[in-house]
Amino acid sequence: MTATDPAQPLRDFQPQTEFFLGIDSDGCAFATMGIKHRECFCPWMIGCFGLQPVAQAARECKEFADLFSKTRGANRHKTLKRILAELLPGHPIVKGRKFKVPQLPCYFTWVDDPESVLSNKGLKHAIGKARPDAKKELTLVLQWSERVDWAIEKIVRNVPPFPFVRESLDKVQGKADVIVVSATPGATLAREWAEHDLAKYVALLAGQEMGTKTQHLQYATKGRYQENHVLMVGDAPGDQEAAKENNALFYPINPGGEDDSWKRFHNEGLDRFFRGRYAGAYEKKLIEEFDRRLPEKPPWMK
Repeated sequence: MTATDPAQPLRDFQPQTEFFLGIDSDGCAFATMGIKHRECFCPWMIGCFGLQPVAQAARECKEFADLFSKTRGANRHKTLKRILAELLPGHPIVKGRKFKVPQLPCYFTWVDDPESVLSNKGLKHAIGKARPDAKKELTLVLQWSERVDWAIEKIVRNVPPFPFVRESLDKVQGKADVIVVSATPGATLAREWAEHDLAKYVALLAGQEMGTKTQHLQYATKGRYQENHVLMVGDAPGDQEAAKENNALFYPINPGGEDDSWKRFHNEGLDRFFRGRYAGAYEKKLIEEFDRRLPEKPPWMK
């Protein structure tokens, strides 16, 4: 790897304590998921991809994919593909109006390619070497993604962390190394964590440019911590999967029950983690509760 590798800070990370804590940002530490998807992602999705005739269906698909299902918190390109290729074509409003949902096969192929970096920078790189038909699709998606980032910068401000986030970060100081593990662009992470004076609690802010959440944990923790000394805190199945793939523990922040989840983490979960009493039945019970809240299929497909 070269020094220009965006993930190099994670690869170079050196533990300062015996424990590691990875924390997701959107919807986990901050109550930003709803406003970002409803006010920033969705309006530009409707505008850029010509979904005005089925705007209501598009909004329902966007909310389900990004907030209320097992793809909650996934990379924006993964969920955009899911909406356009799967959810929206099957929506009753779309079927009833015989609306043809735009399909972007070249873009879908790029999303599914494990070698693709699913970020604006990755899109630009792909556009630079794409054939004309693919370039048109990828450029359209890049315009959407950049407009979303612009809207987030303008609209999403002064959204505080959930209660007990700051208290939890303060509690682990000197006991655990803390890194933000997120699919959010790095610039947005830096602004949001600095805005609320939380950046001082973490060693690194790892955004989408540094790879997937699974890669973030791998780069930062592999071979550096003992078993059951790595814990991922997240609000989405992707966070749980990243933890599982790295043999790490998982603490779920339940969608709709964030305040209670953080209070339990501060008052109970952290102490169990540090005392070696987290893995096993306790973690299993929390994950089962979390899993029940997020279905795989929307109501209209059951």
